Formats: sequence, C-alpha cells, structure tokens
Amino acid sequence: MTHHPSAAEAPRTGPLVERPPLAPLIDVRDLAKHFAMRRRPLVRAVDGVTFRVAPGELVGYLGPNGAGKSTTLKMLTGLLVPTSGHVTVAGRIPWRERRAHVATIGAVFGQRTSLWWDLPVIESFDLLRYIYRIPAERYRANLDTFRDLLDLDAFLQTPVRSLSLGQRMRADFAAAMLHDPTVLFLDEPTIGLDVVAKERVRRFIRHLNAERGTTVLLTTHDLADVERLCHRVLIIDGGRLLYDGNLAELQRRFGGRRELVVDLAEDVTDIGGDGSASRLDDPRFAVSGADVIARDGPRITYAFDRDETTAADLIARVTQRLRVVDLALKEPDIETTVRRIYEERLLDGA
Repeated sequence: MTHHPSAAEAPRTGPLVERPPLAPLIDVRDLAKHFAMRRRPLVRAVDGVTFRVAPGELVGYLGPNGAGKSTTLKMLTGLLVPTSGHVTVAGRIPWRERRAHVATIGAVFGQRTSLWWDLPVIESFDLLRYIYRIPAERYRANLDTFRDLLDLDAFLQTPVRSLSLGQRMRADFAAAMLHDPTVLFLDEPTIGLDVVAKERVRRFIRHLNAERGTTVLLTTHDLADVERLCHRVLIIDGGRLLYDGNLAELQRRFGGRRELVVDLAEDVTDIGGDGSASRLDDPRFAVSGADVIARDGPRITYAFDRDETTAADLIARVTQRLRVVDLALKEPDIETTVRRIYEERLLDGA
C-alpha cells in the first residue's frame, strides 16, 4: 500500500507534493476510474489520484490529452461514479448526494452548454432561477453584476443557438454562478475563444475567486490561463498525479535555462572580415557560467543554468567585460516548461 505522508511528515523544502494547510473543501484520496473495453486491455483513465483543495484556492489541473483530467472532473461533479477511492466536495459524496451537491457547485465545460438551445439567454437564466430556487433579490443582484463583468446586454434577448462561441461561453459562466456556488469546476473554458473573449473570461474567474472566495478547479490546454490565474498546479499523466505544488516552484525545478538579453553600446562589426562577429563562440563575448545562444547586431543573448549561476553574478561578469546599455532577464514560459516535462518525462518515478 502506498503511504501518503501527512502535512507534518512531508518535507518542507521543495516537495513534489504539497498539501494546503486549511481543511479541504475538495478531498480526493486514491481515486480511480477504470473502463472495461471489449477485446482490449483495461483502461485506467484515473489511477490512484490523491489531492486536496482548500476553500478559496484557484488550482490548475494540467495534463496532455487522455491524461485523466476530464474524467476526474466528471467524478467530482457527480457525473461519473468512481471504480474505487474516496471523494468529498464540501463534505458531500458527489454521486450519492447528487441533488444537494449540484446546488452548491457550478460547472462550465468548454464544449457543452447548460443553456436551452432555442431560448433567449435571459429566459434560460430565468429557468435556472426557478430550478435553483434563487431568491429574487439575489438573482437580480447577481445578474446585474454578471451583465457588467461579462458584457451580456448585447445578446441577452438572443437565442442561444445564434450566439458566437465567445458569447455562449460568457453566458454559460453567468449561468453557472447565478446560484452562488462555493465551488466552480472548469473544463477547458477558453477553448476556441479569441484573445479578447479569453481575457474577459479570465477577468471573471479572478473576480469570482478574489471577491467572492469561490474555489476553482481549472483544466486547460491554454497555459496562459494557468500563468494568469493559478499559483498552484496539479499535473496528471496516464491517470496518475505527477506533481502537486506551487507554479513558481515548478518553474524553478523544471523550467530549464534562463536567458539574459544584453544590448551593447555599439554594434560590434567584423573588422577582420573573417566572419567572427557573427559567430556564437566569439571569445570577445564569452563569460563564465553562460553560453551565447544568439547574436543580432549589438544584441547578445546568453543562456545559463539557474542552479549554477545567479542572474546577479552573470550581470556583473557581463558588465565587467562589455559596454552595456540595457539588460533583460527572460524566464522560460510555463508552456515550454510543461512541454519539456512531458517530452523528457521529468516526473517519471516521482
């Protein structure tokens, strides 16, 4: 049997699995969902996943296609019954206490809508008011807030089938939050949206989390969502949880090399005509602890390992050798980091 250390047992420096200190609102232990396929091996879509989410957290749930993200969310929302394991959300077992459970959660699935296809948006909202038995005053207050945050007025009287994808997603977000759920489950909420629509949705998620204390679990392939919204991430692959921790720590441990972009006081020309000015190994620009990876006129880009050289040390070495007018430090983006984790299988065995 696998031993899951308690918070007191877990190492305090750089753990692969960190658990939030507050009592969990979402409690998942050894969760598994297996599918039997005719004449095919058993599919272990989710295989022994354990994590907890505290009230008010906004957590990114990452993984490649088929990793088990959506299957996990379907069990948390009560749409699927697990093969084994334990799940509670706000103290309830989702698939056993379905009616009470759905009254306290919201869910937005990027490829589906909870609205009535042939009705105007406002009539779908009115139906949801009756279904959830939302008091009239609270319904009006929430609708007014969401109309402003999501810019709904232009299409409130439009049938859902006539909405653009961006408009429908904004309407779905409002519908999911009309009854003030304590937990919001989001499965690819920005898929297919343009830049403007994505930012409006992200702003709404930030508002819900910061102003209302809504707990959010977000699956996405758009890692810009994660960078802009989440401090903590879970990474799942092959049905198994590989990482649970701080996004900044993930970057520090697996982000690869950092870059220092240096603008020199003048363009260094190749006086000798031997092409050395364009060579990356030109000794005039060599500094210990870093490699030149790009040259463009007066601009030089160095790459260095964070565990071997600090940015401050490298900047000191560069400015001692060269006449510098500007410097910029570039960190690897989260998309590059996560792609590297998948491709190089950096978390295998962890």
